[in-house]
Amino acid sequence: MGFQEDYIFWALAHYFISDQEYRMIQLSKSQDELWLEKLEHKEAKVIRLLKYNLDWSNWMQRDIENTAQKAESIRRQLGRKELPILNIYVTAYPPVDDYEFRISAPFMAEKGKASVQTLIFDSSHPESINRIEAIFHDPLSMPVGEFTETDADEVKHATLSKAVSKAKKEKALFNFGKPFFTYIFVFIQIAVFMLLEWKGGSTDTSTLIKYGAKFNPLILEGEWWRFFTPIVLHIGLLHLLMNTLALYYLGSAVERVYGNLRFLFIYILAGFGGTLASFIFSPTLSAGASGAIFGCFGALLYFGLIYPKLFFRTMGFNILVVLGINLAFGFTIPGIDNAGHIGGLIGGFLATGIVHFPKKKKPWLQFLFLAVTASLVAGLLKYGFNEPGNLMNEQTAMVMAQEYIKTEEYDKARSLLADFINEEEASPEVYFLLSYAEIKEGDLQKAKEHLDHVINEKAAFHEAHYNLALIYLEEENTEKAQQHAQKAAELNPGQEEYQQLLEQIADLETSGQQ
Repeated sequence: MGFQEDYIFWALAHYFISDQEYRMIQLSKSQDELWLEKLEHKEAKVIRLLKYNLDWSNWMQRDIENTAQKAESIRRQLGRKELPILNIYVTAYPPVDDYEFRISAPFMAEKGKASVQTLIFDSSHPESINRIEAIFHDPLSMPVGEFTETDADEVKHATLSKAVSKAKKEKALFNFGKPFFTYIFVFIQIAVFMLLEWKGGSTDTSTLIKYGAKFNPLILEGEWWRFFTPIVLHIGLLHLLMNTLALYYLGSAVERVYGNLRFLFIYILAGFGGTLASFIFSPTLSAGASGAIFGCFGALLYFGLIYPKLFFRTMGFNILVVLGINLAFGFTIPGIDNAGHIGGLIGGFLATGIVHFPKKKKPWLQFLFLAVTASLVAGLLKYGFNEPGNLMNEQTAMVMAQEYIKTEEYDKARSLLADFINEEEASPEVYFLLSYAEIKEGDLQKAKEHLDHVINEKAAFHEAHYNLALIYLEEENTEKAQQHAQKAAELNPGQEEYQQLLEQIADLETSGQQ
C-alpha cells in the first residue's frame, strides 16, 4: 500500500469523524482497519474502513461475511432490531476478477438482521464519492493527484486529534466533580435511622411525626420544615437499604456530571418537590429520600435533553428502563408514595434546568426553568393551603387525633374528628376515638351517642361495649352497664378488664339488694 491509499483512508476517516460526527470505536494496531459509530444515522449506523489491496473477489466475499458476523454481534450487544453497516475498502486497484455482483446489494448475515453495504475506493473513485454523498447528503471533497507521506501523516494526525478531542470532551462531561454530598447524605440518613430506632422505632408513627415525617395536618399548622426533613427519614430497614443503594449510585453519577454545589441544589429541590407533590396528592404520612433520588433521574433526563446523542449512546436506554420499572411499581404496589416520586422527578429536572451544566451558561433557558419552577411551587402551595380538606383522609385524621390524645389535648382531638365526620363518611373507629376524647372531656352524653353509633355499625366492636358499660355505670344504670360489659366479655373473653368490670357490677348489684 502506498501513500495514496494512506491519504484516502485517513481523509475518509476525517470526513466521517469531523463532518458527520461519527465516533471512533476501534482502530487496529496496524492502523489499517477503523470502526466508527453513529447510531442515530439511519443508513450507516456503523462504518468500517479497511485499507487493503484487493486481489481476488472471493477473499473480499469472505471478508464481507466476517464483517457481517461481527455486525450481528454488535447488533445484539446494542439491542437493535436492525444494524446497517457501511463497509469501505481503500485499495490501489479493485479485484482482478468479476466482483460487482458481490457488492451490488447489501449482504445480510445468515439468520441475522445486520446488513453490510460495501464500497470500493481505488485510484479512480468518483463513483464511490457519489455513493457516499448520496448516503450522507453532504459533499465529500477528495483531492486528486499524488500524495506524499507528509500529506498522509498530516491528515492522519488531524483525524486522530479530532477523535481524541471529542472523546476527551465527552469524558469530561461525566467527570466534572467528585462525589462529596452524596456520601454526606448517605451518612446522614443512616445516622437518622439509628436515631429513630433508638427513640422508638423507624416504623412507629409517633416517632416519625416527632422527627419530621411529612404529615399534612402539621404542615397546615405551619411546620414548613416538614417539606425538607422527610428526605433523610426512612420507614424500616429495607426502605433505608434500597434508598441508600440508589443514592450511592445515582447520586454519585449526578454529582460527577454537575459538580458538588449543583448536585446539592438539585437534590434538595427535588426532595422538596417530592414532598410538595405528596402533600398535595397523598394525605398519608410519608418519609424517605425517594423523591430526591427520583430527582437524580430528572437530572439525568435533563442531560438527555441537552446531549441526546451522547445520552442514548451511553446510559439513556438503561436510565429509561429503570425509571419505567420504578414508576410501574409505584402505580401497581400499594403503599408506595408515587406522587412523591413523580414530584421528585419533575423537581430534579427543573432544578437541573436552573443550574444547567458547569462552565456552560444558557441564561434565557435557565431563567425560563426558574420562572416555571417558581410558578409551579407557588401554585401548588396556594392550592394546598387554600384547599386543606383535600389533604386529609381518615387515617391521617386518626393519627393526628391520637397524637393530641397522647398530649392530653382532648379538645383539639375532638374538634379535628368532629370536623372530619361532618365532611366525610367516617368508619366506626373514628366515632370510637371521638367518643374517647368526649369521655375525657366529661361529655358523656355525646360519647354515649357516638358509641351507640359504633355498635350499630359494628356490633362486634368490644371496646365500644366496654366504654358504654363504664358510662352507664357512671350514670348508676347497672342493668345497661351489665348488658354491655357482658357483651364485651363474650366478644373478647381473654380481656381481664372486662371480667373485672362484670365482677364490679355484680358486687354493686349485690350490695344494692342488701
